[in-house]
Amino acid sequence: MLMSALTGIVGDSIWVHCIIIVVGIMIVLGGADWLTKGAVGLAERMRIPQIVIGLTIVAMGTSMPEFFVSLLSALKGTPDLAVGNVVGSNIFNTYLIVGLAAAVAPIHILKSTVKRDIPFALLASAALLGMSLDGNITRTDAGILFLLFCLFMAVTLHYAKGQKEEVDVSQTPLNSWKALLFILVGLAGLIIGSYFFVESATQVASSLGVSDAIIGLTIVAGGTSLPELATSLVAAKRGNSGIAIGNVLGSNVFNILMILGLTGLVSPMEIQGITTLDFVMMLISVVLLWLFSFTKYLIARWEGVVLTAIYVGYVTYLIMNI
Repeated sequence: MLMSALTGIVGDSIWVHCIIIVVGIMIVLGGADWLTKGAVGLAERMRIPQIVIGLTIVAMGTSMPEFFVSLLSALKGTPDLAVGNVVGSNIFNTYLIVGLAAAVAPIHILKSTVKRDIPFALLASAALLGMSLDGNITRTDAGILFLLFCLFMAVTLHYAKGQKEEVDVSQTPLNSWKALLFILVGLAGLIIGSYFFVESATQVASSLGVSDAIIGLTIVAGGTSLPELATSLVAAKRGNSGIAIGNVLGSNVFNILMILGLTGLVSPMEIQGITTLDFVMMLISVVLLWLFSFTKYLIARWEGVVLTAIYVGYVTYLIMNI
């Protein structure tokens, strides 16, 4: 409704939508900066590891655009857009976001992340791949996904409780209420900016005759992943590796287990247009992240470049086969 009112005032040309896309990106970047400051401040104040904040609060917040897009798409009868959005977002997150973040600054990985968090993301990806082989995500499938999400949250929070004493706190951590305000304002900016981006980018793509599946895997996935991209890049630049990698891993798990779990419970989905290659690319992305993480518990710049190059090749393949 907001987008319809806006375009009704300024027009509905491709150029207008391009301007809205740029504005959306600027809002997202500002929101990411506020969210990162607030998340780091909250982690320090509560003596919780940054990786846990990234896996929970930041990941849930930056996954809200995917949740709203997927739920509304399923309810509107366009499951390709819903599933493609999640699969495409996870591919975007792992290949491009981790790749670019590592290229900005090598990402240090905790041993616990390699032993617990990445395997859980791999389990979620493998579960979705297995469930998609029959071309449907039933309510039973969705229920299993959501139960796995509850397990993930329980394990993550249990880990947070046991690790509080090991957290280093800066000399002047943010006040708790100020940190929460930063997080809320940041999330609002991420969601609003992403909304403008996705709506305008989808309008541009539709006018060019691009299918729902391709729109979901690329433009909508990239747009709804702008919060993760902006947040992880800002976090990496600030040296907050825990927020950067936790945001990506947490978002990937949220996207599959929570978003498709809840969406599938509301409206079972028939998968059309999303190929086995797309699901396999999603699974391989987590495997590569896991392998790279074993090298001195660090994702080096060259490994980030490799991940980015794979994503560029994948998108090029999709475009060439439209």
